[in-house]
Amino acid sequence: MNIGPYALPNALMVAPMAGVTDRPFRQLCKQLGAGYAVSEMVTSRKDLWHTLKTSRRADHTGETGPIAVQIAGTDAQMMREAASYNIDRGAQIIDINMGCPAKKVCNKWAGSALMQNETLALEIIEAVVAAAQPHHVPVTLKMRTGWCAAHKNAEALARAAESAGVQMITVHGRTREQGYKGFAEYDTIAAVKAAVRVPVVANGDIDSPEKAREVLAYTGADALMVGRAAQGRPWIFREISHFLNTGEHLAPPLVAEVRRLLLDHLHEHYALYGEFTGVRTARKHIGWYVRALPGGEAFRTNMNLLDDCAAQLAAVGLFFDGLAQQMDRLPVLQAERLATSMELLA
Repeated sequence: MNIGPYALPNALMVAPMAGVTDRPFRQLCKQLGAGYAVSEMVTSRKDLWHTLKTSRRADHTGETGPIAVQIAGTDAQMMREAASYNIDRGAQIIDINMGCPAKKVCNKWAGSALMQNETLALEIIEAVVAAAQPHHVPVTLKMRTGWCAAHKNAEALARAAESAGVQMITVHGRTREQGYKGFAEYDTIAAVKAAVRVPVVANGDIDSPEKAREVLAYTGADALMVGRAAQGRPWIFREISHFLNTGEHLAPPLVAEVRRLLLDHLHEHYALYGEFTGVRTARKHIGWYVRALPGGEAFRTNMNLLDDCAAQLAAVGLFFDGLAQQMDRLPVLQAERLATSMELLA
C-alpha cells in the first residue's frame, strides 16, 4: 500500500476524528498495528491557526511518518493556503475533508456539505493539489457516499478528484443525511473502486476482524479505515491484521497490558493538553476503555468527578489492579455488542 512516495507497513488506517485522533492517540494506534493515521481536521481559517486548539491539532512532535494532516474549509484559496501552511509545518500528506457530517461543519458548507456542490468541491481539490505538488506532497480525499440517499455522487466525484491529481480516496459508506445512524453500505465503495485507478479505502462499521475481511472482499478496496471501533480498543488494528494474515484470532489483551497502555496514553495526553484540559479530555478515552468491563459504568461515574491528573491516574491503576484479580484477559466482546456501544458513544 502506497500513498505517493510513501510505502505503508500495512493497509489499516486510523480515521480522522475530531477530539479523538490527536497525536497521543495516533501514536498509540500505530504502536498497536495501524499502518497510517490522519490528524484531526485543521481549519482553513487563518484567524484560527494560532489558537491553542489548532496548534495542538497540528502538533506532530515525535510522531512516526508519514505525517498526514486533514484540512477543512469552503474557499479554494483558503484551502490552498491551509495546505501550504501545514506542509511548512511538517505535513507529508494533505487530506481534504469532504466527509464530516457534523452540523456545525456542514452548516458552514464544509465537510460532506461540499458534496452538494461538485463544482466548488473540484475547485478546492485543484487548489490543494496545486499547493502540494511543488513540494511532492500527495493529496488525498475523504468523503461520504453522497449528501442523501437520492443523491449519491461519490463515484462521479472520485473520478473528478483522480483527474485533478488526488492520490488516494477514502469513502465512508453512509450519506451525510445518515450521520452515524443505520448501517454503512459498501456497494458505493465498490463502485468507486471500479471507477478509479488510485487506491480506495473503505470506511464505516468495520468493528471486527471478520467484518474487515468481508468489507475487503466485497468492495475490492485497497485498504480499510477504522474509526469509532478503535475508541477504547486501539489494539483492534493488530487483531484485524493477524486475522487477515492467518485466519486466526488473537487472544484478548492481558489486563496488565491494557493497564500499561492506558496509563502511558494518559501521560502523553496530559503532556499535550496540560493539567486542566488534560484531565477533562481524558475522561472520554478512559470511559471508552472501561465501558464494557465489569464495574466499568460505576467506575466511569466516579472517575468523572476527579479533577486532577494524579488522582485520575491512581484511580485508573486501582481499577485495573482490581480487574486483574478477577481475570487475566479482557472479556471477548461480540461485534454486535461493540457496534451498539460505539453507536451510543457517537
